[in-house]
Amino acid sequence: MTALKGAHVLVTGGSRGIGKALVEELYARGAGKVYATARDPRSVTHPDAVPVALEVTDPASVAAAAARADDVTVLINNAGAAVGASFLDAPVDDVRREFETNFYGPLLVTRAFVPVIERNGGGHILNVHSVLSWLALGGSYSASKAALWSQTNSLRLELRPRGIAVTGLHVGYVDTDLAADVDAPKSDPRVVAALALDGIEAGAYEVLADDISRQVKAGLAGDLPGLYAELAQ
Repeated sequence: MTALKGAHVLVTGGSRGIGKALVEELYARGAGKVYATARDPRSVTHPDAVPVALEVTDPASVAAAAARADDVTVLINNAGAAVGASFLDAPVDDVRREFETNFYGPLLVTRAFVPVIERNGGGHILNVHSVLSWLALGGSYSASKAALWSQTNSLRLELRPRGIAVTGLHVGYVDTDLAADVDAPKSDPRVVAALALDGIEAGAYEVLADDISRQVKAGLAGDLPGLYAELAQ
């Protein structure tokens, strides 16, 4: 289990959406310092957060962030991109961009911060997945998040002997700018953030933050038509 009170935490994509809610909830729980990253650090608005410029796909930017935030014990990989490109019709570069941000980005950040967390006595990593990690309805977005889920599972095994626990967060639509045009039930980002941090503090392997995530996870054990109604026709 990981105590967040007094902890030094870095949240990628910490200026809006779930990331902003995580920064707010971390301070509400007594975190000692929260680094909130963004491509433009001026977009970080929390008065107590430490803004850090970060482009997760740029190794030099990642290295600079790790050098700046050298007291971190908790890393939250939240930054992501949602293109949802069609595998058949979209430019392949769109698919690559999603993988660069959603898979390679968290990998670069994790590789940079693991030595930092180890030097500081161990800690925790949270990776923000999606229910679409388990449900292939989002084209390249689903595939990139499925790859991140697999990465998280592998890292959990690799990092356990090094004193670093790993949690994966799965959630459906959240009431943020990213889902502004979606006409479907959405979770409150503050609720998602609270559940995610509960998971860190409890040492949970996975956090399923809404009903749809729990339903889809349970459906993985069944036949494919149970998840994809089109296959039953």
